[in-house]
Amino acid sequence: MRHSAALLAFLLLACQDKPVAPLSTLSPKPLPRLADEPARATAAPVFGDPLPNAAVAVMLEGDRARLGPDLIDVRTQAAAVLAALKGHAALLSPDADTYLAQAAPLLQALDDAGVATYLAHPNRAVAYRLLLKDEGAFESWITAPNPGNIRIIQRADGFELTTNLGKLPGFDPNGPSVPLREGHLDIAGLHLALGKLQERFGQARDLCVVPSFGTELRRVAEAMAADFTADGQAYFPELCLVYPRSRTRDGGAKGRQGMRDTASNPKLMRARHGAGGKSRSANRRASFSWMSLRSLPNRTPNDG
Repeated sequence: MRHSAALLAFLLLACQDKPVAPLSTLSPKPLPRLADEPARATAAPVFGDPLPNAAVAVMLEGDRARLGPDLIDVRTQAAAVLAALKGHAALLSPDADTYLAQAAPLLQALDDAGVATYLAHPNRAVAYRLLLKDEGAFESWITAPNPGNIRIIQRADGFELTTNLGKLPGFDPNGPSVPLREGHLDIAGLHLALGKLQERFGQARDLCVVPSFGTELRRVAEAMAADFTADGQAYFPELCLVYPRSRTRDGGAKGRQGMRDTASNPKLMRARHGAGGKSRSANRRASFSWMSLRSLPNRTPNDG
């Protein structure tokens, strides 16, 4: 009897409800904040990967590509650039007046052909290996269960950093995560922000840079430098560049899903440009069509 009573008492104690953890402990860890960061230097050291030895140098001059003595119009002869590469990797070196919109036909051709593509930094002999993604591939990447899904939205008024948990908050909740600093792109601030995101998403390996179409490719390379802590060492070792895929005459996208599908998808537009508010000028710049090269906006601020 004693053993039976002891067993019954044990079972009664075991069946009692255990305290339930508060719901706040079940939510994801919030994103870090940048608003309380101390003052820092405006300049940032430039790091990257070594220049690829076997790559062919492709000098970009607006909508033309120079390979040795040949100057090729990438709008109509992107295939000629591929032929000149002869199976080698491409090292893109844009001049100061080459915009993403102008280079888009060449980026599309390199992407479709699976050519290893690098972007050279304008101020130091380093480069960045590009994982090229058009809008369809970018949408697939966003919806995949990747750690963080971290992307840099490169805007005229700064950098907006967005993750699968939302926008990284900056000084102004309605502005970019890393606004302009004294009129220049804040590369040092971007480097700091990426370090915080790497601490938050330790398993993340890739980072997508999403420039507005009127962004100079040189500025894209400068933004990618912020991912590096030393030569050959990056917070996120796989760098993706999102570019606009060209359309057919009837307005449809060639190949993969194109810009029209993106524009009609509010969720993707929020993912591309971030959840924070932005100015009308930034919206106009982000919706710039590569078909309207004569209406290129003023170049983005430099990093000083």
